[in-house]
Amino acid sequence: MLPPAIASQPGNMARQANATRVPRPAPGFDQGFLMTSPVRPTHTPVVTPGLSHASGHPVRVGISQCLLGEPVRYDGGHKHDRMITDGLGPYVEWVPVCPEVEAGFGVPREAMRLVGDVAAPRLITLRSKQDQTARMIRYTRQRSRDLRALNLAGYVFKKRSPSCGLRRVPVYTRDGHVLGTGTGMFAEAFQKTFPLIPVEDEGRLRDRDIRENFLERVFGYHRWQTCLLESPLTRGALVSFHTAHKYLILAHSQRHYRQLGSYVANAKRFTPRQLAHTYGRLFMEALAVRATRRKHVNVLQHLAGHFAHALSQTARRDLHDVIHDYQQGCMSLDAPVTLVRHYVRVLNIPYLQDQLYLAPYPRMHAPGHTGRQGHA
Repeated sequence: MLPPAIASQPGNMARQANATRVPRPAPGFDQGFLMTSPVRPTHTPVVTPGLSHASGHPVRVGISQCLLGEPVRYDGGHKHDRMITDGLGPYVEWVPVCPEVEAGFGVPREAMRLVGDVAAPRLITLRSKQDQTARMIRYTRQRSRDLRALNLAGYVFKKRSPSCGLRRVPVYTRDGHVLGTGTGMFAEAFQKTFPLIPVEDEGRLRDRDIRENFLERVFGYHRWQTCLLESPLTRGALVSFHTAHKYLILAHSQRHYRQLGSYVANAKRFTPRQLAHTYGRLFMEALAVRATRRKHVNVLQHLAGHFAHALSQTARRDLHDVIHDYQQGCMSLDAPVTLVRHYVRVLNIPYLQDQLYLAPYPRMHAPGHTGRQGHA
């Protein structure tokens, strides 16, 4: 019994079954699932790092240094966040940055805040009222050049900081009243200099869905940058990259999926520079769109359509049930993804084995991480 939605969708399991040839199962695997019900996954598997780490390029992520426990705040303290260091640390190589210390303000130092026009505030010391805006701007320009050389794949900022806050940073009047909210000076300059690099603050990363999406975007951007670094971008390289990310893109945005597919199909019309600029922008825009439970179910059904005809009736029913249970909110996304990944590996389907949707970032037993949830 197949998922009800499949029969009515273009590109359904029946059509894909006729169009897709499934190779013989890989030797050494139990082929009993072809005749009997498979064992449903009961735990999150540990998947070794794939395309991202295999390149040999480290996945570097900038971070406000105080979040790592370094005593760099104005009062000599820190804001160590174990959800960040323990939950995300195993995946990345941190690049710590403290704009206020590196700009020469020292520790301890007089506290500062944003003052004046919300759209273009000044950085003013709290007690002595010194304007440190020009000094911070000079530092920001130099540090941006340094960070460009490190090929960052993401950045975690300290929330509400006058230098590092991404959003809702208080902007005051000269006499100390809150005028509105804005963005920290260094964070704003960073986003203008690196518009495609995924950024978040530590507060929002406490939300599991936001944290998972951040990891997807970080590793997606890292793979894209690695693709550009290792060789000049050719149409063939772009097709390979897009093919591997096809279902990951679809899980986020059908609109971007269609746009990117059309762009790749017409790649010969563009120069390598145009290809890199436009595809990279659309790709990162796509990953920033929220993936919902409904979108995940659509992708899972498409994936299953490549091999369901090779399964026994009982196995197909079990696959349907797992996808349906996820659709109803009875289990996390990891359950159907793990089952689909199992069949893809055992049936030895190279096209699906290369799909980054099945492993968008390395799976690790990191504290605070329980696998892909797909709650939305």
